[in-house]
Formats: sequence, structure tokens, C-alpha cells
Amino acid sequence: MSVLAWLVGGIGAMAGSMTAVVYGLTVKAQKPRLVPNETVPPVPYDDVSWQSHGKTVKGWFMPQPETEQGETTPVIVVAHGWGSNRSRVLRYALPLHEEGFAILMYDARSHGESDHYRTPSGLQFRDDLCAAIDWLRTRRDIDPNRIGVIGHSLGAYGAVLAIDAGAPIAALVTDSMPVRLATMIGSELRRRRLPQFPLAYLIPMFMIWRSRIPRAMLRRANPVNVLRDNAVRNGTPVLLVHSRKDEVIPVSELNLVLAGAPGLPHLFVEAEGHSASDRDPAFWPAVKRFFGEQLKK
Repeated sequence: MSVLAWLVGGIGAMAGSMTAVVYGLTVKAQKPRLVPNETVPPVPYDDVSWQSHGKTVKGWFMPQPETEQGETTPVIVVAHGWGSNRSRVLRYALPLHEEGFAILMYDARSHGESDHYRTPSGLQFRDDLCAAIDWLRTRRDIDPNRIGVIGHSLGAYGAVLAIDAGAPIAALVTDSMPVRLATMIGSELRRRRLPQFPLAYLIPMFMIWRSRIPRAMLRRANPVNVLRDNAVRNGTPVLLVHSRKDEVIPVSELNLVLAGAPGLPHLFVEAEGHSASDRDPAFWPAVKRFFGEQLKK
């Protein structure tokens, strides 16, 4: 064997080994930690379920007890983020239930008690929310024209994409929403204590290939463009919330949205952490006022 052939073979073997390593890390990056639901709502609720792309999604529905027969009520869907579950976002549900809204919350596929899904992504969070809204619209006690959504992190990302998909969302609050794939991957790499370079550039490519996401669909899955276009056509009212002290999804993500659509209603809070916006004194007055104006007309 010539020296050149030996070198070429060695380089090929190294490239193959590197590809296998990155693929394995991509599989891990697309496998959210499975957190069990450790608490249940302290108000009356029903265990509910429906199908999303052939998988069972499980959730809780909290009706308003004072609803009279034949009366319909506005409802708010609570969408959790990556590696979370419905019990972890009860912090959003209970104050809104007290305001007179029915509440639907659920575990996205590969989270909580819902079925496993091989390649979770932000597009899956969109699809699971759309399936939840479709299920809601089969209920006679719900006003199908007054469905609100509050989404945290990747749940908010999926909700914005659901607007672009035509989901009948009457009002949307996003909290701590990522808008760039690189930001989402970077956050997961930090959690797993893996190097950003070169994985933050390689893993997204492998993830897209592994998930078989068409390039056209990926280009369209851009919250900045979706929110700008939604504002131009006076579509779904949106309130964007982000903490300046979010160490997981930096506030620069919201700044990027506002640079593309400067007039969008938004709220910066100062709570420490990625899951703490609701602890800021400005959060609940703004959120309750927004949903009240949009869903209780």
C-alpha cells in the first residue's frame, strides 16, 4: 500500500468516526430528559388524551365550575418547553383558571406521560399544539373563537409556528422563547456540558437530516418572519415576554424579534432564571390584562 493510499484511508476512517460521534450526540440532543408529573391540579380536572400524528398525547382539562349548561367559555392552552411537562407549568395555569378561563395543559410527545417520538423538534411542538386545539374544538363547552395559548420556551416557539400553520389561536403569550435553532442547540449543549464548537454547527445539520425536515419547511419555521407577517396582516394578538436575566435562552432572542417587527407588544422582566418570569411583579398584571382584553370581549 502506498503512503498516499494509507493517508487517504486514515483520513476516511477518521471522518467516519467523527460522523458516528456527531450522529450519536445528535440522537442524545434530540432525546429530552423524561420528567414525571409529580403534582396534579388542586382544582377539579379531567384526565384527557388525543392523537397527534399517530401518538397518544395526555393532558388535563380544567373547566370552569360555574359554567351553566349550554354556555361556552374561553379557554387557554398551556404549552410547556423542552424537557419539561404539564405539572411544571401549573404556575401559569392556576392564576389564569382563577381569572375565569378553562385550562388545557398536556405533555408534548416524548415528555411526561405522552407517547415516545423518535425525533422531537420545534416542529413537533407545533403539531402537538395544533392537535390539542383540534381536540378542544370538539367540546361543546368551549368557545372555538376564544382559544388562547401561553407557551414557555420551545412551547412558545411551537405556538408561533402554529399561528403560521393557521391554528385558530385568538391570543398568544410567549415566555422565554428561542427563535434560532443554534440558540436551542447551544442551550442543550451547555446543559450536557458539551463543547459549543464545532457541535453547535454540526448537530443542527445532522438533526435536520435525521428528522427529514424539508429545507423549505425549515426556512419557513422562523418566528421572526412569522411574527412580523402576523403583525402586518393584523392576525393573532401576541404578547412577548422575556427576562433580561434568563441564562438559558438569552434576551437577545426577543431583541432579534423586535428588530424585525419593532411594534410588537412585549414585556421585559427581571426575574432570575429561565422559568421564573411569572415571579416578576409586572408579569401577571400584563398577562391577565392581555388575555382579558382579547378573550373576554
